Amino acid sequence: MALLVDPPSRDSADERPSANVPAEASGETDAVPGSPVITEPPPEPEALEAEPLEGEPAETGLTEPRLAEPPLTGGRVEDLMGRLIRVLSHSPLARPLPAVLLSALGLAGIAVNGLCATAPQPSVATAPVLLPLTSVARDLGARHLNNLAANVIMYVSITLCCLGLAMMLWANSRGWSPSPRKVFWTAAGAVAVLVNITPVGSGDIASYAAYGRLAALGYNPYTVGPNGLPGGTRNPYTMIVGVKWQTTPSVYGPVATWTHLLAAWIGGPKPWLTIWMLMILMGASFLAAGYILLRTAENPVRATLLWVANPLLIFELVIGGHLDAFLSLFAIAAIVMSRRCTRPRHDVAVGLLVGVAGGIKITAAFVAVAIAIPLIHDRAWARLARTAVVAALTTFGLYIFSYGLSALSLAFADSKLVISPTIWRLVQVTVQHYYGDHAEATVTSWFGFIWYPLMLLLAWYLYNRLSPDVPTALAATCALTFSFMVLSPWQLPWYSAVAWVTLALLPRNSLTRWLTIATGAIALMHFNGGQPTNQPTPPTP
Repeated sequence: MALLVDPPSRDSADERPSANVPAEASGETDAVPGSPVITEPPPEPEALEAEPLEGEPAETGLTEPRLAEPPLTGGRVEDLMGRLIRVLSHSPLARPLPAVLLSALGLAGIAVNGLCATAPQPSVATAPVLLPLTSVARDLGARHLNNLAANVIMYVSITLCCLGLAMMLWANSRGWSPSPRKVFWTAAGAVAVLVNITPVGSGDIASYAAYGRLAALGYNPYTVGPNGLPGGTRNPYTMIVGVKWQTTPSVYGPVATWTHLLAAWIGGPKPWLTIWMLMILMGASFLAAGYILLRTAENPVRATLLWVANPLLIFELVIGGHLDAFLSLFAIAAIVMSRRCTRPRHDVAVGLLVGVAGGIKITAAFVAVAIAIPLIHDRAWARLARTAVVAALTTFGLYIFSYGLSALSLAFADSKLVISPTIWRLVQVTVQHYYGDHAEATVTSWFGFIWYPLMLLLAWYLYNRLSPDVPTALAATCALTFSFMVLSPWQLPWYSAVAWVTLALLPRNSLTRWLTIATGAIALMHFNGGQPTNQPTPPTP
């Protein structure tokens, strides 16, 4: 079966030498740069069985250049999943219309929870604020959803989002190739609607708004929690923050706080307006990252399906209003520039982008490490020094000249928390049951030393299982952020955002299925509006 191999354009500092790719397929040919190279590699059953969510590609002829599809072997489990996916991908499910309909139904179900969040009785999955479309829905007679109905709708809707994504990718692998621009603008239209609905799935955005209000009133959000606002727990901003987080200072970087501050300046004493501004900002960041993918991806159809048309990500980043959409924008911009541009001024720009990303969330360190790996491999010490110095100065300058290094120490707070249900929580409960609270505290303190090396080992495993000729910075970022999401004691689905945005620029590989399963499973376990009335109702963070 003839395959078309179209290697990504990259400089020498971003190539990973392949021992398995024939010389004529390595891109070092007499072909015109950027044109596809046709190769006839021997059939490899393992590669077919390791096909990602998209399923086994159909023989569509030479109508469209396609990226190489590296296998990610994983033994019997990977083999069994590959067989199951091949069956499903050749079923009626792997058709464009059912795929798009299921994705739309999943998002519509989640949006129903937002539209029925009629304050002062919010849905179990939503914050108690009325955004414009939610207010219209209430005026039209939308009824409050009880906890059981809200949970059932969320479970079904998240499952439909996972299935819809898988089916769209299967359909794409079998020849469905929608216009990436049309996909992008259709997704942009959906985002423009969804940012006007009360956020669903998390109460984090209420905390963002409270931190912005604190900063707007001259308080330091890194030393004062939302209950430090005038009026304490009776302040309109504090009242929409879950009780568990009302005393918690900000754990985000100063750039994140400035976005909160900007929204709070516009919102003033109205929490709903501040949250609406934050929703618009996160939606715009999500689309901006998607536009970068559209303009730079070798396979723009797959890239748009994996990002802007991904119903799971639209739920977590847009409807949930999470800062990880903002982080992903700077992360992918830095990675793309580091791969395509090699002049000193470009290295400075990459360092600035990485530094600003570090000023949003400290997990941007994964992006910095991934960008450094190919430079170290190629011994491009001057480029590495320029990028590293600018990134470090930018990050630390942002912290030092804004709220001080205390903000940086708080950024690591999540790494010391344990969420349920995880294997870490199971260990906690077991030790506490048999040995008491003191032993539990001791074991919990060990977690901070244990999970980091485990995360690095998993990242190294995934990195080496990806095809050796894929871009190093993308592969390393994807492997590191995926490992962080699944092994951190504090696991939340929106932590996968950077892994998704880098995966969208990689050729097909079976990491797609694992990232979908991990994101979907954690999403099913952790959705909640963060309100006191929601705390006794599962699932709770």
